[in-house]
Amino acid sequence: MTTLNESGTTVGLDVLKAVEQRVLWLSTAVVDHANRVRPNPSGLKVGGHQASSASITSIMTALWFEHLRPQDRVSVKPHASPVLHAIEFLLGQLGEEHLTTLRSFGGLQSYPSRTKDPVPADYSTGSVGIGATAPIWGALSRRYVGGHFGEQPQGRQYSLVGDAELDEGAVWEAVLDPMVQNLGEIVWIVDFNRQSLDRVVPVLGADRLRALFTAAGWQVITVKYGAALEELFRRPGGEALRNRIDSMTNAEYQRLLRHTPEKLRALLPGTGEDAARIAALIDPLDDVALTTALRDLGGHDHAALRAAFHEIDDSRPTVVIAYTVKGHGLPTEGHPQNHSALLTAGQFEELAARCGTSSSEPWQRFEPGTPAHEACGRAAARLRRDPVRLAAPPAVPADLGRTPSGTATTQSALGRTLLDLNRVAPEAGARVVTVSPDVSSSTNLGGWVNKVGIWSTAEGVDWFADDAETILHWRERPTGRHVELGIAETNLVGLLGELGATWSRWGEPLLPIGVLYDPFVSRALEPWSFGLYAGGQSILVGTPSGVTLAPEGGAHQSIGTPSIGLEQPGCTTWEPAFALDTEWCLLAALGQLGLPDGSSAYLRLSTRPVDQTLAAVPADPAARERRRRQVVAGGYALRRASGTPDVTLVAMGALVPEALQAATRLDALGVAADVVCLTSPDLVFRAVQARAGRGNAPTWILDTLFPAARTAPLVTVLDGHPHTLAFLAGLTRHGAAHLGVSAFGQSGDLDSVYRHHGIDTDSIVGAALDVTVRP
Repeated sequence: MTTLNESGTTVGLDVLKAVEQRVLWLSTAVVDHANRVRPNPSGLKVGGHQASSASITSIMTALWFEHLRPQDRVSVKPHASPVLHAIEFLLGQLGEEHLTTLRSFGGLQSYPSRTKDPVPADYSTGSVGIGATAPIWGALSRRYVGGHFGEQPQGRQYSLVGDAELDEGAVWEAVLDPMVQNLGEIVWIVDFNRQSLDRVVPVLGADRLRALFTAAGWQVITVKYGAALEELFRRPGGEALRNRIDSMTNAEYQRLLRHTPEKLRALLPGTGEDAARIAALIDPLDDVALTTALRDLGGHDHAALRAAFHEIDDSRPTVVIAYTVKGHGLPTEGHPQNHSALLTAGQFEELAARCGTSSSEPWQRFEPGTPAHEACGRAAARLRRDPVRLAAPPAVPADLGRTPSGTATTQSALGRTLLDLNRVAPEAGARVVTVSPDVSSSTNLGGWVNKVGIWSTAEGVDWFADDAETILHWRERPTGRHVELGIAETNLVGLLGELGATWSRWGEPLLPIGVLYDPFVSRALEPWSFGLYAGGQSILVGTPSGVTLAPEGGAHQSIGTPSIGLEQPGCTTWEPAFALDTEWCLLAALGQLGLPDGSSAYLRLSTRPVDQTLAAVPADPAARERRRRQVVAGGYALRRASGTPDVTLVAMGALVPEALQAATRLDALGVAADVVCLTSPDLVFRAVQARAGRGNAPTWILDTLFPAARTAPLVTVLDGHPHTLAFLAGLTRHGAAHLGVSAFGQSGDLDSVYRHHGIDTDSIVGAALDVTVRP
C-alpha cells in the first residue's frame, strides 16, 4: 500500500492528548472572549461554535502535530475556525493579539478565510458544501498546472467535513464526477458527530455513506470506537455491548451521555435478551471509567486515528468516517441544542482547571522544555512553507486585428477569439483553459476543443478518430486545454475558482474560462461568488441567453442575469452586441486575471445572428482604438442624430438591431434619436457612483455616452429585466421608459417572443413617442 503522506513524525499519545487539551481550551476561550469579554455596545449576537470546535479538536490535533506535511492542503469545516486559530497560535504562526479578535472588524474571520485571516487558510470555507469540495478542484488544478508548466509538489488535499454538511447536493455532484475517482491525493475526514444545527440526526447514516462513497470508487475507513470501548468489547458480554451501542438510535446515545452514572447503569443495558450480560459487564466499572468509556469514540482516540491515517491508499480518493461527540470534553457535549451554546462562567472556570490553564491568563503556549512544547516546535518546523513566487501572466493583446463581416453571433465570436488569440499571442493562449459542463458543442467551443484537445491525467483513445461524420474530436491527453465535466454547474464553478487561484497557490497563472448556458448562471452564482471571495479569478460565460433563445421556451430563457455585474463583488460584466465587441471585452477580461489586484468577469452572449456591418467599426486605426476603449469601458454611441436629439435609445446585446430600426422609423416621424450601444451596465454604474464621490472608477465614459449637450429622454431596452438599466434615468434628468423582460416566456419565433415581452421595434418606437416631450 502506498503511503504518500508519511511525515516521519511520531508523537507520544500522552503528548498528543496534552496538546489536544490546550487546543480545546484555546478554541473555547477564543469564542468566550468574543462573546463575554470584548465590549459589545450594540448587543448584537457575536456567535461562535464551541461545541462544533470541540467535536473535531482531536482530529485536527492528530493531523497538524503528527501527519501533515508542508505540501499538503486542508479545508477546515467552517465552525472549526477557532480550532485552526488555536493550532496556529501554538505553532507560533499567529500572535496572541489576534486571539481576542474573532469576528471583530479586521480580526479573525468567522470562518477560515484564504484572503482575510492573518494566517491565510488553505481554503476559504463557510458556504456549506463548497469548502468541502474545494480540495477536489484544487487537486485537479495542481495536476493541470503540473502537466503544462512543470511538476508541482505532490501532497494530499484534505477536507474536514461535518457529517451534516454531507446533506448538501454539491458534495455528491463532486464525488460522482468521473474526473474524481482517480485523485488519490483526496482525503475527506468526516466529523461524524450525528448532530446538525437544530437536532440530533434522526437516522443511522454511516452505512448509507459508506455505500455511497464505495460506489463512487472511494476507499472508506471507519473509525468508530476508541481503545477503552474496544477493551470492554473483548471482555465477556462485550459483544453484546457492542451490538447494543451499534443498534441504538443517535438520539438515545446522545441522551445517555447526559445521564448521571446511576441512571446510565440502569439504561445502558437496555431491555433485550442481552441486558443482563451488559449489566454484568459494566457493574465492576467505577463511575469515571463507565462515563469515559461511553464517550470513547474513535474520532477522539489518537491511536485509532493514527492507524486510520496510515491505512490510507493513495491510489484513489479516501473518506475517513470518524465517530465523534459534538461538544466533546465540554459540559454541553451531546446536547441537541449545543450548536451555538456558550459555556457559563462557572463551566468556563471548570474547563480551565481541567485543562491546566487560567481564565485570567488564557493565551498561554507550553512551557519551554516540556514534551508538548517540543512537539509544537517540531510540527512548526515540519509545516513551514516556502513563500510562493508570483509570476506575472503573459501580456494579452487588446485587439487581434480582425474585423468580422457578414452575419455572426456573439457566442460564435467566443470560440473564434480563442483560436485567434492562440495564433497571435501563443504565450497568452497557452495559459487559457476552458471548462464546460457537457455543453462544448452547443456553445461553439468545438473548433477550440479540436485545436487544443481535452485535458486528462492520462492519454485516452479517440474511438471515433476515423469516423468521417464525427465533427467534434475527443482527444484526451495531459496536454489538453479544455476540461469537460458532467452536467453540474456547481462543479464547473468550483473548478473554475481553483483554476483561477493557481497564480497565488502555485505561482503559475492560468486564464480560466467557464462556459455554461446562461439560464443556469443563477444556479452557479453562489459557489462562483464564493470562489471570487476566496481569491479565484476567472471568466464565466453565459450563453445562449435571454428570451432570444425563443424556441426553447420559458424554461431556458434567463431574465435576471444581466444585472449580475451590478451586484456581484470582484466581477466585471459585459454583454456585447457584435462579434468584435465580444473579442475586445473577452481580451480585456483575460488581461485582468492572475494578478494581485486582478478581477473576474462575466460575459453574457447570444446565439442571435446579427449583421456585423451594423457595428460600423471605424477603418481608421486611431478611431478603431477609440471605439475599442469605449466598448471595454461600458459602451459607445452607435448612431447620432443630426442636431439635438429628441430621445436617446440605449440598447444592450441582442436588441441593438431593434434599437437601430426604431431610430430609423422615429426619424421618419420627425423624432431625432441617438442610439447608444451599452456593453457594460456594471462599468457605467460604477462611473455614475464615482461621479457622485462614491468610488474611484473613471467617469469619462459618461460624457462619451451622454454628453451634456445631447441630454434627452431615454428609452432603455435589453433582453433581460428592465431594472438593469433603470439607473440611467438619473443621468439625463428627463423622462425615461425601461423595456425588458419581467415575466416567464414561452416557445415561439423571435418576432413573436419579442412582441410578447414588449421589446420589439414597435414597442421601442411607442415608448420613445411616450417619453418625448413634443411642443
